[in-house]
Amino acid sequence: MNEEYTRLDRMRYTKNTTSSRLAILAIVFDVLFFISLYKSDVGNYYYTILIGASIIYNLVFLLATFLASEGVKNYQRSYSWLLLALGCGQIIRIFIYPVQAHQAVVSGAQVMGDGQFIRMIIYLALSAVCLIASGVINWQKSKALTAHIASLEAANA
Repeated sequence: MNEEYTRLDRMRYTKNTTSSRLAILAIVFDVLFFISLYKSDVGNYYYTILIGASIIYNLVFLLATFLASEGVKNYQRSYSWLLLALGCGQIIRIFIYPVQAHQAVVSGAQVMGDGQFIRMIIYLALSAVCLIASGVINWQKSKALTAHIASLEAANA
C-alpha cells in the first residue's frame, strides 16, 4: 500500500513521459509514411485534389499530435480523446491512399508495389497503436492522479 501511495504521490511532481514519447513516436511513423507516399511519382496518379487534402490532413495531424504530446505530459485527460481520435484516423488512412494506390494501374504499371504497400500499412498501423496506447495510458494515469489528489484533499479537510 505504501509503494502505491508513493507512486501516485510522485506523479504530482513528474511528467507523463510514457504517453508523450508514444505520441512523438507516432509522429515519427507518420513522417516515414509521408516520405514513402510522397516520394512516389507514377504518371499523373498522385496529381489530384486527394493528394492536396492528404497533405493538409498530414500537417494538421502532425500539429495536433505534437500538441497532445505536450498536453499529456501534465496528465490532462482531454488529450486522451484527441489521441484516440487521431489513432482511429490513422487506421482510416490505410484504406485511402495505400489501398487505392496498390490497386491502381497507370500506363500498364502498378502505382504502388507490394513492398511499398506493406511498408506504408505498417507505418500507419504502428502510428495508430502508439497513439491509442498513449491515450489509454494517459487516461489511466490521469484518473489515478485525480483520485489521489481528491483523497489528499479529503484527508486534509
